[in-house]
Amino acid sequence: MIVLFVFLVLCYNLVQGQFPRACITSETFQSKTCCPLSTDGSPCGSRSGHGKCRTWVVPVAFAALRESLGPRQFDDDRLDWPKYYFDKTCECFGNYSGYNCDDCRYGCFGEKCDRKNTVVRKEIRELSFLERKRFFSYLALAKTTKSKNFVILYTGDRHHKDTYKFVDASIYDVFSWIHYYSIKTILQNGTFDERTNYAHQGPAFPGWHRLGLTFLERQIQLLTGDENFAIPYWDWRGDKNCSICTNDFFGDNDVQGYLSPYSHFAFWKSICSGYNYDEAYCLGAEDQNQMERLHRKPGVNPVSPSLPTLQDVEETLKWDDFDSPPYNRLARRSFRNALEGFINPRDGVTRQIGMHNQVHNFLGGTMGEVPISSNDPIFVLHHCFVDKIFEEWIRRHKATPDMYPRNDQPGQGPEECSTPYFPCYRNKDLMRNSTRFGYIYSKYKGM
Repeated sequence: MIVLFVFLVLCYNLVQGQFPRACITSETFQSKTCCPLSTDGSPCGSRSGHGKCRTWVVPVAFAALRESLGPRQFDDDRLDWPKYYFDKTCECFGNYSGYNCDDCRYGCFGEKCDRKNTVVRKEIRELSFLERKRFFSYLALAKTTKSKNFVILYTGDRHHKDTYKFVDASIYDVFSWIHYYSIKTILQNGTFDERTNYAHQGPAFPGWHRLGLTFLERQIQLLTGDENFAIPYWDWRGDKNCSICTNDFFGDNDVQGYLSPYSHFAFWKSICSGYNYDEAYCLGAEDQNQMERLHRKPGVNPVSPSLPTLQDVEETLKWDDFDSPPYNRLARRSFRNALEGFINPRDGVTRQIGMHNQVHNFLGGTMGEVPISSNDPIFVLHHCFVDKIFEEWIRRHKATPDMYPRNDQPGQGPEECSTPYFPCYRNKDLMRNSTRFGYIYSKYKGM
């Protein structure tokens, strides 16, 4: 039996993520229906025309691909999201969104979601002192405010659904957990396959992280009432060291890697840390004492002693093909694989650590432990710049969703829903200009 632990809730935001509280009941699991009541008292806001409750089906194109590949048996709860848990979910109309269609699409606001606002994501060093302080205070609020509508999953045995439990988490920890949950090793035919996951090592990588960042940005906008809030980015091109690893920004560290007590994030702890077992999901989620403090060791890792250069970024952007067979870390002459950092961006063939992966390795500590790396808020700025590079590639190559490749990587097909979000965002639809998601980027260092 699935157990839900309910705690005192403090926040007032709507969420567009996994496991809405309204859907974690014995009735919803038995009926496999996640179509919660909207504020108008009807499922998915159907009475107000916000959406409808629909039966979830495998898209025709994806079903044909699966059939062409022959019989395949997956045991993973995330595959064909959200089929493992729910057959029916909300489909929202127009500018409405959210798990019950009571929220607005990204970039839209107002009671009728008819007021649009495009925010500008700036380089962190472009922010004024007051803007930086506001950003850090917003992060602190997101870290300490429990999510009203959202719970996270943990289990010590992914093979057995009756061990699954759901607990509350703060808004920021929900964001961190989503990354952790999506990157966990895939369970296939009762065994674990580490060749790919739902957020990395495949064509979904740039779009999945785009959606995650936009999710966090939206939650902070709703939490604070600041519709103009935008996540900043860190342009690490050519930095000789981590120029923002100071107490004025993201914190200095001692020789052991722990952040200075004068840092904004000195006492942050990492949810899902300490139990990196394939068969487990986020053990220790209930106990703060079992969570590791953030730590960081920039420039210490001999594998990545420096950060990517301006030339590295330009070489990455030159590749015309978004991705190429076999659509994993072995892909050659692939923009996605060069951006993710599995091949040399200059020749597109030589296997080496670069770009995105290089920054994680360079920073070390929590950022070097990829499953829990999103606990370090510098992750947000790093991936925001990765998204800026993705946006630049979309612009230069006039990319459209049709350029997203068909592939057989679990959870990474063009028609598949990005795991684990409600409502469904197809992987291919994230290959659109950022204005569709309510933001643009400032120009910095010529890009």
